[in-house]
Formats: sequence, C-alpha cells, structure tokens
Amino acid sequence: VQLQASGGGLVQTGGSLRLSCAVSGRTSRTYAMAWIRQAPGKPREVVAAIFRNDVSTSYADSVKGRFAISRDNAKNTMYLEMNSLKPEDTAVYYCAAGTGGFYGLSVSGYNYWGQGTQVTVSS
Repeated sequence: VQLQASGGGLVQTGGSLRLSCAVSGRTSRTYAMAWIRQAPGKPREVVAAIFRNDVSTSYADSVKGRFAISRDNAKNTMYLEMNSLKPEDTAVYYCAAGTGGFYGLSVSGYNYWGQGTQVTVSS
C-alpha cells in the first residue's frame, strides 16, 4: 500500500484546509485508515480514523467537531477537512493505513505511512 499526502500549507487562526491522501497498491488489504500528526517536541497523535466500511469514524478530543475524515473509493483518496484551525493544530500531518485488523486512535495500529504534509496555523 502506497500513500501520498498533500494539501498542507499556512493558514490563519480560524481558517480551513483540506488534506488529501492518494492511495495505491493493494488497497483491498486496508482495514482502516487514519490521519496522524506530529508537532515539534510532541508524540505522534492519531487525530482521525475511518473504518473500511467508510461509515465508522473516530476523532481525537482535540479535533472533535472541527475535523472531518472521509474517503472516496472511486478516486482511491482519503480526505481530512480541517475547520476552525488553531495554532496548536500546527504539525506535520501523515496519512496512514492499517492492514492488521485494528481500527481506532492508536498510532501503533497503522503499519503503512505516507510522507507528511506541513500544516502551519498562524496566530
């Protein structure tokens, strides 16, 4: 499974961004997918996850109500819609996929990662 994230950038507090993740390879092996972020000096955090049924989703408390994860299987693409952005959302965002039967907000559950895309929220 290969993953390619894009869509990061610089935005002001309160602004919005949409991240995209192009998925290729043996996508049928994917059990769940997620967006994971890492801010400087902080551990990686799963901010949103989506189950293979494309219906079940989970969010970290820090982004609940502001971020939305979705998938478009016809385009083999996953998205993260980010609204009401805050300076503390500044991080490198990675898209990831899990093939081992795990779905949820644990970083260790995802064994395929794309390169990151930088999101910077200015105050």
